[in-house]
Amino acid sequence: MKLYNNLLADFKELSLAHYTLGIIASSCLGSVAAMLILMNGHTLFDMFQLFIVVSVCMSYNALVLAQFKPKIIFNSLLISLATSAIFIIINIF
Repeated sequence: MKLYNNLLADFKELSLAHYTLGIIASSCLGSVAAMLILMNGHTLFDMFQLFIVVSVCMSYNALVLAQFKPKIIFNSLLISLATSAIFIIINIF
C-alpha cells in the first residue's frame, strides 16, 4: 500500500506529464494486446476479448479528457495496463 500511495502522490504532483505518458503507455500496450488477439483468430470469443481491451484503454483516455480527479485517472491507468498485460499473456500462449 505504501508503494501505491507513493506512486499516487507522484502522479498528482506531475499530473499533466503523467497523463501524457499514461495515454502513450495505455495505447501502445492496448494495441499490442489487440494485435495478438487478432492474430489468434476472429471467433466470437476473440472479438469479446478485443472489445474488453479497447473499452478499457479508451476509458482511460476518456477520463483524462474529461479531467476527472487524479486518483480516479491513476486507478484507471493501472486497470488499463493490467488488463492489456493479462490479455497479452493469455494470447501469447
